[in-house]
Amino acid sequence: MSSTAGLVIPCNAAVAWEAGKPLVIQQVQVAPPQAMEVRIKVKYTSLCHTDLYFWEAKGQTPLFPRIFGHEASGIVESVGEGVTGLEVGDHVLPVFTGECGDCAHCKSEESNMCDLLRINTERGVMLSDGKSRFSINGTPINHFIGTSTFSEYTVVHSGCLAKINPSAPLDKVCVLSCGISTGLGATLNVAKPKKGSSVAIFGLGAVGLAAAEGARIAGASRIIGVDFNPGRFEQAKKFGVTEFVNPKDYDRPVQEVIAEMTNGGVDRSVECTGNINAMISAFECVHDGWGVAVLVGVPSKEAVFMTKPINVLNERTLKGTFFGNYKPKTDLPSVVDMYMNKKLELDKFITHRVPFSEINKAFELMVKGEGLRCIISMED
Repeated sequence: MSSTAGLVIPCNAAVAWEAGKPLVIQQVQVAPPQAMEVRIKVKYTSLCHTDLYFWEAKGQTPLFPRIFGHEASGIVESVGEGVTGLEVGDHVLPVFTGECGDCAHCKSEESNMCDLLRINTERGVMLSDGKSRFSINGTPINHFIGTSTFSEYTVVHSGCLAKINPSAPLDKVCVLSCGISTGLGATLNVAKPKKGSSVAIFGLGAVGLAAAEGARIAGASRIIGVDFNPGRFEQAKKFGVTEFVNPKDYDRPVQEVIAEMTNGGVDRSVECTGNINAMISAFECVHDGWGVAVLVGVPSKEAVFMTKPINVLNERTLKGTFFGNYKPKTDLPSVVDMYMNKKLELDKFITHRVPFSEINKAFELMVKGEGLRCIISMED
């Protein structure tokens, strides 16, 4: 048992008090974990677009004050009642979705969308008692998607923690707890391209490049990157992308351009932007007879997907995915091992590093669209 088990831990956290305003690093009190919860010491965290989106409070009900952060790595400090499979000192990745192990989704080999622990962006409290584990002078501070990793210590449901190889470098594998695994799994687990096949990736941000990395690992011979920003093309070559298409360069739909390039269409496509037109293009650019398109990007709630039914009848398949179809506790340890075995290359995703005291710089970089992942070291 750790010396702090059962005690309230005072520590620094980056608190968002208002939408779009710089985070304030200040001392918070972190309560002990309750039933089925785990308190972890966060070692490294990184910034993902989901943090940025909810910090800006665009298109959803704002919830402040709040501690954001969900891509991270840490070490178990203490465990609550009923927790099994995790103990003090374990190295873990907290994940915004979970695996209770008991619901129909968890028992299905085909789903990772746990009924109990599925992402909930509007909840700012823990499930067990409806209360926050964070406070400042008695005032509760809201949690964010069950993780809140912009704090030196955080409390997470045990079903949202993946226990990983203790020899894995925490300052690198932290990026696997959200975006990179989402893109990687979309290709490897859902699109499943065969060796020598052709794959189109729509959107060359971090998630799209992770999808490209998956195509590279799978042995695809042609990986076509589609993006409006030509500045992303050079960087994408590091992730296996062999050809580039900028839809702005053509006066006809990009799906027609890709079909012409590939003698009828690509074998697989992965859409990572959430733009409804890109989604339609991603589906219509796959080859009839065997083509599979996978949607990863999240569209607006009002968006409507429209295509001619003949495109489906001609044996094209459209699939969706959530977190790359990875079950967090069951599958993430093997993704970490894929990195440790040098099959998956993570270093190229990490473009910036800042100490925790400069966390707002990570937000500035993302707002400007600079870099892929910025690692925030909690102890610097």
